[in-house]
Amino acid sequence: MKKYLIGVLAAGLLAGCRSFVEIPQPNVRTFKYTTDYRYVLNNNTVVEPLYSLPILSGDDVEISDPTRQNNLFDYQANAYTWGAKYYSDTQGDNDWERMYQGIYSYNEVILGVLSSQGGTEAEKQRLYAEALVHRACAYFTLVNMYGKQYDASTASTDPGVPLLLTPDLFVPLNRASVATVYAQVVNDLKYAASRLPALPDYNVRPAKVSAYALLARTMLHMRDFPAARAYADSALTLQSGLLDLKAYTAAPGTIPRRLLDPEVMLSKVWTSSLTAVSLSPDVLSLLGTNDLRYTLFTNSRSGFGGQFSTAFTGRAYWRYTLNGEFTTQVGPTVPEMMLIKAECLARGGDAPGALALVNALRRNRFTAANYAPLTAGSAPEALKVVIDEKRREFFGTGARWFDQRRLNADAAFATTRSRVFKGTTYTLEASSPRYVYPIGDKYILLNPELTQNPR
Repeated sequence: MKKYLIGVLAAGLLAGCRSFVEIPQPNVRTFKYTTDYRYVLNNNTVVEPLYSLPILSGDDVEISDPTRQNNLFDYQANAYTWGAKYYSDTQGDNDWERMYQGIYSYNEVILGVLSSQGGTEAEKQRLYAEALVHRACAYFTLVNMYGKQYDASTASTDPGVPLLLTPDLFVPLNRASVATVYAQVVNDLKYAASRLPALPDYNVRPAKVSAYALLARTMLHMRDFPAARAYADSALTLQSGLLDLKAYTAAPGTIPRRLLDPEVMLSKVWTSSLTAVSLSPDVLSLLGTNDLRYTLFTNSRSGFGGQFSTAFTGRAYWRYTLNGEFTTQVGPTVPEMMLIKAECLARGGDAPGALALVNALRRNRFTAANYAPLTAGSAPEALKVVIDEKRREFFGTGARWFDQRRLNADAAFATTRSRVFKGTTYTLEASSPRYVYPIGDKYILLNPELTQNPR
């Protein structure tokens, strides 16, 4: 039986396929000119979306109100409770499909742009490199959702995800190992970094800073802390702007949109709109009420005219509403690089260096009257400070889920999580196989070689 390519066969994507004998087909535009490939990578509806379900899985979110629990879709409730399966055999996984849809487009560019007509060699090389960065970002995310956390001792045999490197619609979908996927991500990013400008003209387009930032993120997950620090440092050398939240306390709606945000190193966003993402009491306690991230980026239903549509207790993530974009940034940023570098310094025994970076960030997150530098008496204490600060900086975005996975390798951070949903208590132990998302049954039925993750 022919293999169905993971639910991404949209008509718009097929428009890029070459005809069998290279003769233009009626009503189908084949890619020929360099500008054709530029248009593909200008399609933000394809290149920006990354994920949504990790937002519900992480311990910075807690949905306790019965009405809101009942309003979750079944697959959202399954992700929230770390279920055995998320989707029925007829449902599609939006995160999986959107990322593979993007990969199909990036592979079209990688295959054809260097031999396209009308562009300069520099333009072709840049588009080729941009596509490599987008593809690497997608595969890094996929393998960290549907594959085990990278472990150097087992990564070569742990199942990852199908690694598609050409725009072939009918191919076997055997899962490449976690190590193989990571190697492809690293190779793509290193190659791209050598052929991209330092900074982008628009932050939806990858640049050298984007490649360095994604390499830092990748090396952190591989627990290669010296390399992660070096790449974070390289990214920060090129881009180090921070938003000073004090400037937006009087007019929160003026906070920059993502194209003008000096912190964004590559714009990637949620694949769907989740409103009123309720925050857990522990992350709210960690924030404290004087932190401007609490003041500006959380809200209760009663505040700001009650714009959340459903009543709930506590507070929910609010930043995405402030400037009218209604989307959440999940791509690499200046704060993330600062905290990656700080984590690596702490792990290397440099507590003062780690705290200097954390406090440099925090000075932009408090009013002058409320700011106080954090301290630590040892490198392990400094590491705890860094991890807590990352929770404060990225709550409600889904980043916490990926950190939970990787931090299970550290005894100090590996803990059991529990949550109550519709009267039933669900528990996730640090060693649980449910830190790996299930692959949709629909895709396995269509492609029997695509094996399921243990539950």
